[in-house]
Amino acid sequence: MKHEENPGNGIDRVPVFYTPKMDANISHFSPSAGKPARVVGSWQRLSLPIRIIEPTPVSANDFKLVHSPYYVDQILACETKNGFGNRMPEVAETLPYTTGSMLSAAREAIRNRKIAVAPCSGFHHAHFTSAKGYCTFNGLMVAAFVLKAEGSINRVGILDFDMHYGDGTAELIKHHQAEAWIEHFTAGWDYQSVRQSKEFLGRIPEWVEEMKDCDVILYQAGADPHIDDPLGGFLTTIQLRERDRLVFKTAKSFGVPLAWNLAGGYQVDSGGGIQAVLEIHNNTMLECVAAYQTSSEDNL
Repeated sequence: MKHEENPGNGIDRVPVFYTPKMDANISHFSPSAGKPARVVGSWQRLSLPIRIIEPTPVSANDFKLVHSPYYVDQILACETKNGFGNRMPEVAETLPYTTGSMLSAAREAIRNRKIAVAPCSGFHHAHFTSAKGYCTFNGLMVAAFVLKAEGSINRVGILDFDMHYGDGTAELIKHHQAEAWIEHFTAGWDYQSVRQSKEFLGRIPEWVEEMKDCDVILYQAGADPHIDDPLGGFLTTIQLRERDRLVFKTAKSFGVPLAWNLAGGYQVDSGGGIQAVLEIHNNTMLECVAAYQTSSEDNL
């Protein structure tokens, strides 16, 4: 499928696929189970031009396109441990909606030919038969496989800028022999050091360009590469914002639809809040708006 280079008109409001059903109220080192509500609330307090849309939940059969059917049934029945290491129904009930958010955002980006957002995380460490690293189901891969099965795409790019290696995604691509149609880049494989920050930022346009023939890019805009993250990091707040600017600018220049999600971020302030993480996700949305929102020039 061909894309128009340097597409013209932007969008009035960035589509964000969110429902409170994506949130689980659990106490855990990782804030990701309850992060969708906090992030969307932060964007709304900033009066950012976003449009909240109810995502369509995925089905058990959608999960089974990617994961072991036995594993899917066990997770949804709360009979085996999820990515947080528990069997809580509160987590299981969110899973169709978090992955549904990723799939809905990808469909919308393909439809509008530009951008959409899934304010969720917890995907890239999930394997065929097991959860790992706060990830239960690999929503990136489920979205890709559902889109492929329904004929919406020929190729998909997964651009993973979380701090950590997307081992689950890599394992699932290999397991399903999907290398021919999934372009996967995970920065955590090679980039870990502050000394690499300049090189990393300099190569972003190249990595996005390698996905220019994809029908959609699924972009993990992780907050955990921040230099102060307890599980990170090698980039400053300013550098993370530049990372996002480069991704959006380059994808838009090639006319490749892009759907992005939140990925990791583990900084906690003295009061137990995650304001530093929210600032990073705010900056990603600010750069998204700057790249894609309709300008006065677009309407001339």
